[in-house]
Amino acid sequence: MNPIEAGNYTIYFNEDCYDHLQKILAIGGYTGIFILADTNTSQYCLPNFLAQLATELPIEIIEIEAGEPNKSLETCTEVWHALTDLGAERKSLIINIGGGVVTDLGGFVASTFKRGIDFINIPTSLLAMVDASVGGKTGVDLGVLKNQIGVINNPVAVLIDTNFLTTLPQMEMRSGLAEMLKHGLIADKTYWDNFSDLGNMTTDDLGALIHWSVEIKNNIVEQDPNEKGLRKLLNFGHTLGHAIESHFLNSATPQLHGEAVAAGMVLESYIAMAKGLLVEEEYDEIRSVILSIFGTVSFTAKDVEDIIGLLVHDKKNEGGRVLFVLPDGIGSAVINKKAENILIIKAFEDYQK
Repeated sequence: MNPIEAGNYTIYFNEDCYDHLQKILAIGGYTGIFILADTNTSQYCLPNFLAQLATELPIEIIEIEAGEPNKSLETCTEVWHALTDLGAERKSLIINIGGGVVTDLGGFVASTFKRGIDFINIPTSLLAMVDASVGGKTGVDLGVLKNQIGVINNPVAVLIDTNFLTTLPQMEMRSGLAEMLKHGLIADKTYWDNFSDLGNMTTDDLGALIHWSVEIKNNIVEQDPNEKGLRKLLNFGHTLGHAIESHFLNSATPQLHGEAVAAGMVLESYIAMAKGLLVEEEYDEIRSVILSIFGTVSFTAKDVEDIIGLLVHDKKNEGGRVLFVLPDGIGSAVINKKAENILIIKAFEDYQK
């Protein structure tokens, strides 16, 4: 697969990844490598990566606990201390190998340590490959509030090796599909149509769709890198999705990011239909495809009330108004749309019927 140029860095795929990593290390003038992994990727992905890493530079491995609850400033502080204790310098390189928690947190740690050092993202989950590791967004959660603290700062490179997907449990693979579906719904109906028959998808098909998905996201990001307008399209499903994820984060039934976003896309598509942006047939298609993959999340009336209460913290809000990204037909979307609470409640009612 051809590399994708993304502003001031490049996204490499599969067989190209490690050749280009060696070139980056050869010309970067780095004094040492610090690899950030979580307890899962340290066990299942790191050995394969290290076997392909040919360098005489000193290597240190920093391990964090896996899972969204550890995407916090407290974990950042632990990593900053570890970097300091291990002698990291301005010319050190951080390599983040893991899912979205690792690439988001690791990018933020690198962007702030000694006012910024270079980092490379090596996403190991489907979600991170098509979304979290691409686009320069870094950051951590503030309590249960998603991605409240962070900066936009690009890596030196992103290396996408789809072989890491063989280490994922099925639920994590499914979680990543949500962001891929989103890319089709906001920007490319032809891409969306590829997900109508997942049962016949081959490994090669999935690799091609990952590349296509990254192209869609990168095209939007390059037009609006700092999310002043067009890039907000990538938040479709996330206004309610992040609130759902936050609400259930410390409960007995936490939702993976993709699961919450999938529910958010159905809910926000209902709002779009109610506002005349989608015709009923389009809404039914979106609802049917997404629920056939993800099923439904159960919400009580109190859950819905609390989720709506969390919307005030959404980063797209302006002047105290909660703003949504809504599909305007399959393959197109519009930003900065308001929705009354009564309409949001109706969306939850329809979702669960």
